[in-house]
Amino acid sequence: MACGRHVLWATLTAASVILNAQAAPDTTAGADAQAPAGTRESPWLLVPLVSSDPKLGASLGALAAYLHKFDPVSSVSMFGIGGTYTSTSSKIGAAFAQTYFGEDHHRLIVFGGGGQINNDYQDFLGTGFPLSTEDHLKAFATRYLYRGNGNWFFGAQAISTNYQIVATDALGGEFLNAIGLTGFDSVAVGAVVQHDSRDDQNSPSRGWFLDINNLAYRESLGGSVSFDTYRLKWQGYWPRGAGHVLAARFANQWTVDAPLAGYASIQLRGYTFGQYLGKNMSSLELEERHRLGARWGATVYAGAACLYGGNMQCDTGAGTYVSAAAGLYYVLKPVEKIVATLEYADGEGENHGVYLRMGWGF
Repeated sequence: MACGRHVLWATLTAASVILNAQAAPDTTAGADAQAPAGTRESPWLLVPLVSSDPKLGASLGALAAYLHKFDPVSSVSMFGIGGTYTSTSSKIGAAFAQTYFGEDHHRLIVFGGGGQINNDYQDFLGTGFPLSTEDHLKAFATRYLYRGNGNWFFGAQAISTNYQIVATDALGGEFLNAIGLTGFDSVAVGAVVQHDSRDDQNSPSRGWFLDINNLAYRESLGGSVSFDTYRLKWQGYWPRGAGHVLAARFANQWTVDAPLAGYASIQLRGYTFGQYLGKNMSSLELEERHRLGARWGATVYAGAACLYGGNMQCDTGAGTYVSAAAGLYYVLKPVEKIVATLEYADGEGENHGVYLRMGWGF
């Protein structure tokens, strides 16, 4: 996917990670599970969103949300809105709901958002061509899951996007047309299979999570192009005593008959979504979450990813990327274990950034 759509998908993915809130306490996780005696936590949450990287510049925004628990067994649900504005005059806004109900037999996510993304690339898609782009996008997405046997969930998802990428100069416009990267309208539906044995969905310290899903983009559904994407993601968590946690993620995306704007993107920290594209993508990430106090901790991260398919191969090194990051985390909501993280991430070349966000990366 090109940068505009990947920024929006990043927002949706981040919302999915951020909004996972579990009521069950776990004193081995990276925070105290109980609020101080005699106090009651507010159901409202307001968090600043700050980042700085070479492509999007400095950005400032906020996320406001309301927390609600539908029943004693289900996890905490969240309803919120958020938005960011950058020094490159990019702007993104979104509204979302992630709900758990029916004694955690039902999970429903609804997301809507859009914006304008301005990028300035010195080396667009590895072609050596400098390019300034203006991406216009809007999207709606929903996912429903039903608990089957034990920790297995089954469901469906759908997404509708209207995406356009425009070069800010005539030569850039000719270049985008030549490589076929101009955006498109898309409508897709797909199936989802999940396994979730994490002890806490927001700040897990043990267990594992598996998500397998597909999206079938079809002209017959109202889109302008037909192709398929398949995703497989696995995450594992291991407690190391004293509240320290080691986390790992193995992520994959494969495309079939996708146009260039529908290709998979590198999604490591420090990289801009959509700058590096390939038919397929696989990545492995590790993160150490080291508890320093009741509500504070430090993080150390390393990741590697590869783009492959067509004329791209992992063993040649041309489509391989690495990333490292370090930072701090602070527990905003001790009961729900909602955290804020501040990190510096560094990739290859000019790829780096500073990020203040709500929730873990995974």
